[in-house]
Amino acid sequence: NLANQLSGGEQQMLAIGRALMTNPRLLILDEATEGLAPLIRAEIWQCLTQLKAAGQSILVIDKNVEALIRIADRHYLIERGKVVWTGSSTELAAAPAIQHRYLGV
Repeated sequence: NLANQLSGGEQQMLAIGRALMTNPRLLILDEATEGLAPLIRAEIWQCLTQLKAAGQSILVIDKNVEALIRIADRHYLIERGKVVWTGSSTELAAAPAIQHRYLGV
């Protein structure tokens, strides 16, 4: 079993690749870069940017506001199971009070 010999970043990329082999209409990623080295995180975000450019629909759940603003078209902030804010990347970038209140940024 070679998969257990892969680094955390390689395992995450393998998981994304395996998911893409099913030709999904929507790829859902929950904290895809959590606990990974900064260089590996950057590689994964770059892959997601390329997937988006290729037309892949992606739902990303993450705390990395800067990366999300660069890649996402829409943002939904959820608190206690309810959507408390929604907007574009431009709107989120221009709303430091919202970022601070809901994201601790």
